[in-house]
Amino acid sequence: MKKYLKQLGETETRLGVFQFESAGMTNFMKELKPDSLEDIIAGVSLYRPGPMDQIPRYISNKLHPEHSEYTHPSLEPILNVTYGCMVYQEQVMQIVRNLAGYSLGRADLVRRAMGKKKLDVMAKEREYFIHGQVDENGNIIIPGCVRNGIDEKSANKIFDEMAEFAKYAFNKSHAAAYAVVAYQTAYLKTYYPPEFMAATLNSFLGNLDKVPEYIDECKRLKIEILKPDINKSYTKFAVYGDKIRFGLGSVKNVGTAVVDSIVKERKENGEFKSFTDFCERMHGEAVNKKCIESLIKAGAFDGFEQTRSTLLASFETIIDTINDTSRKTMHGQVTMFDLGNTEDEKIESMKYSFTTLKEFDEKELLSMEKEMLGIYISGHPLEKLRKQIEKVSTINTLKMLQIKEQNDLSLDGKPVKYIGVINSIKKKYTKRNTLMAFMTVEDLYGNTEIIVFDSCYSKSQHILLEENIVLIDGRLSIREDDDVKIVANNITEFNEAVGAGLAPAREQNKTYAKPTANPVGVAVHSDPQTTKPKSITINISNISEEQKAKLRGAIKFFSGDKNNIAINVKNNEQILPCGGIYLNKEIFGELNEMLGEENIILE
Repeated sequence: MKKYLKQLGETETRLGVFQFESAGMTNFMKELKPDSLEDIIAGVSLYRPGPMDQIPRYISNKLHPEHSEYTHPSLEPILNVTYGCMVYQEQVMQIVRNLAGYSLGRADLVRRAMGKKKLDVMAKEREYFIHGQVDENGNIIIPGCVRNGIDEKSANKIFDEMAEFAKYAFNKSHAAAYAVVAYQTAYLKTYYPPEFMAATLNSFLGNLDKVPEYIDECKRLKIEILKPDINKSYTKFAVYGDKIRFGLGSVKNVGTAVVDSIVKERKENGEFKSFTDFCERMHGEAVNKKCIESLIKAGAFDGFEQTRSTLLASFETIIDTINDTSRKTMHGQVTMFDLGNTEDEKIESMKYSFTTLKEFDEKELLSMEKEMLGIYISGHPLEKLRKQIEKVSTINTLKMLQIKEQNDLSLDGKPVKYIGVINSIKKKYTKRNTLMAFMTVEDLYGNTEIIVFDSCYSKSQHILLEENIVLIDGRLSIREDDDVKIVANNITEFNEAVGAGLAPAREQNKTYAKPTANPVGVAVHSDPQTTKPKSITINISNISEEQKAKLRGAIKFFSGDKNNIAINVKNNEQILPCGGIYLNKEIFGELNEMLGEENIILE
């Protein structure tokens, strides 16, 4: 019993335990060190507006019972279970019954009058409580405290204490029910952690703000979260030994009907032997091309021999081949080679053409997982920087969620440092016709909205690219019934060297050197706005996957309504148009530094 009660008193193990997840309750339990169910019941009752004032006294008296004080000795049998503190409505009823001789029904009327602050009723009850009540014949209806040997001064003080407490008193039977559920969840988390965490994750599938927090808790508990698998996953999170497998039903563009048909086929005819086996067997079902593409990106076919890049380049051709073969079979179009073959032999003899490609780099694989699942499963772009981030940052998404839960408006405007990877940027023109931005930035635990006003945006726009990791110096913006946000004052790039103190953060107002010439042989203009070039061609033949990823982000960010130049991409001897971007001296310098001046051609 004490092992899982201890769960409730440890800061690191509170997640998933009913009623005990908030930071305030965690700190309360850590100080209280509960060792009985009574402590849990009292904790549920005390951690609310009003009774919270009694928490220091309750903790002190629990640790040192000899210090418990009672207004009158007659209160000790009633309040000793809560160390001299009034905690429950039932205690109020017991006090008026034991000390003043009230009936059960009359005691409940007093409780209700106190809770609803009925001053006229309470004035009468005070008199009855202290001196009692008699009828017109002198018969005693309520004895009162004085008749029962309690002095008038003590009786008055006790009534005052009850009246004050009853404003926010909690029903013990209600608190006990909550405490039992808390006790049970602590028990399950202690003895069945994978099953408990899988059930908890399933309960939050529609709330991606909470799922990363529980994924991180699984990592802390050394419970591995496995990617979706076409042969092992079901609709929801499921337990495999001491690991948890992600469900197919949570993959973007894959509905419940699709998962049901996949699981049914798997159950009736065995596991899928290959990607083509899956496509053949699921042909004609609810599994369309978009669904298959999403499953590939989510890693559901990683157990087969092909890389994700190969499958993405080949799956449409394979599905078209199966569709064509199916149509020919339906119309009776067979060749001499088909004669005498069984249906199974014909399927086995089908040849599929795979476009074999080298696997994507880790960053791109993680990006696909995030796109399809809403969270990172097999890793996180910030994981390798975890120690540096914890050293530099002063706030994260988890802390911001706790601030929202506690509705602590006193922290509005507090200076903070937040580190995360940019997920999206929405630019907006202000009334002064200057640009500002609303960014979604993700840390290790979830997403946060960052407000970048024009003064900050003008200094940092060249590093505000999707998938860039940034350090944001800003202040909290807290409004009732709204998510906690950060207003940025200063934004700099953050990487391993910066986090370790080996390199300064990149300056926002950096002046770029003007490029002079291009080894490819085409002159590079130092100021594209002055010379007004018609197009820019970027050679990606020899750049890294990381540079390509940054380039994609830059093109997406710098394109919009004010495009002033066409952009082309050169891959070996092939040149393809990619729309247009807004190009000025600063953006040109950024591209030049990102890719190398030999890969930038202005014409």
